[in-house]
Amino acid sequence: MSSWARKFIGFSLLALGVLGLVLPILQGVLFLALGLFVLRDQYPWARRWMGKLEARFPRMMVRVETMEARLISWSRRQGEKVRRLLS
Repeated sequence: MSSWARKFIGFSLLALGVLGLVLPILQGVLFLALGLFVLRDQYPWARRWMGKLEARFPRMMVRVETMEARLISWSRRQGEKVRRLLS
């Protein structure tokens, strides 16, 4: 995923998180955490906040990182399948 796309998705999730803090139909904290997770490699402030979340919820962060690794490997496999189909 390109850097600008990652930033766009991360900031969109952060915006949804802020909206979710005031609107009862959105889970604000969840979207804020996802936005920080996406932006953690791009910005030092996001990395610091992720460190605070990891200190508070260590088991949950391990599960999220495991899920991220599975999703990345799945998307790579799907890309290889598409390339084989198109060649």
